[in-house]
Amino acid sequence: MPTKYRLDAGLAVLVAAVQLWPFFARGFTYSWWGCAVVVASAVPVVWRRRFPVTALIASLVATSLYDFVGKVPDQPVWYGGIVAMHAVAARSSARARIAAFAVSVGGVLLAVGSSETALRAVTLLGAAYALGRATAAAEERAARLERERELEAERAAERERARIARDMHDILSHAVSVMVVQAEAGPVVLHADPARAEAAFDAIAAAGRDAMVQLRGILAVLKEDDGPRAPQPTIDDLAALVEQVRGAGVDVRRTTTGDPVPLRPDVAVAAYRITQEALTNVVKHAAPARADVHFDWREDSLVISIVDDGPGAAARGARARGSGARGAGRGLIGIRERAVACGGSAVLGPRPDRRGFRVLVELPA
Repeated sequence: MPTKYRLDAGLAVLVAAVQLWPFFARGFTYSWWGCAVVVASAVPVVWRRRFPVTALIASLVATSLYDFVGKVPDQPVWYGGIVAMHAVAARSSARARIAAFAVSVGGVLLAVGSSETALRAVTLLGAAYALGRATAAAEERAARLERERELEAERAAERERARIARDMHDILSHAVSVMVVQAEAGPVVLHADPARAEAAFDAIAAAGRDAMVQLRGILAVLKEDDGPRAPQPTIDDLAALVEQVRGAGVDVRRTTTGDPVPLRPDVAVAAYRITQEALTNVVKHAAPARADVHFDWREDSLVISIVDDGPGAAARGARARGSGARGAGRGLIGIRERAVACGGSAVLGPRPDRRGFRVLVELPA
């Protein structure tokens, strides 16, 4: 038997025991039919959850017979009906509970001769009804909060999946782009310039190792253990990123204006990933080219500008289609998503002179 039904059975026993106590308190001198009526008024409490209206009617009908079964103690036998009324108010539809309350009050007024007793009975039924409605409201509010908590957990999981997907895209896209460019350049200069070919292969290995380190850091987040996790790259790691991109054939020039201010951890990571993705696009679609990375530190924001002088947006799209790239533009979407997630904004598109591409991002400081 479920716990709630065991509780109802215990409540029915308690109601019956309280109302039977006067029969045996000073020796049994009363009618056994009176005991049967008391028990009959308490038993419906067992079914108050599943059949609240039926339980209320059964209890009140038994209660109405109390004064007609012989000698009985002078006591109210309302407890079963009051408990059932609480269940009706908490679990029945509006029409059913209002009708049940009206019929119960009307029956009490007709069956009880004393106005004082009738007033007491109506007051108790009204209090039970009000308490039942309060219980129902509390349960509905708790259920609503639970649903909202589940929805928020689902949204948080979705945001986390999107963040991990962006990180995976940025890491793999950058590393693979650098490795592809270096792998294509290696055989070309293998005989003419062995030292340069060796540097190209070293760059491939370094890009692969860096990607593996960052991927391990992301995968560690997905584990349930609390082991050490590698920190996410931030602005302080941009120097190594710039050198890596330079090795892929892009002349990167990095400048800064203003006084750096502390950034939230998520903003610092976003600044690195946005710069990484913008430079990766230059490597994939514009190399060899020149890219200017400018950080403008302002009082309440950081403005990042990455501008290159490679082919325009149309040429890049044709180049991406010619290489068989799928999901072209996913990196640009990721840049916008990262900026918006931090409370910033992003403007992306070709330069006014159509020579090259510009990424302009503003992040809160």
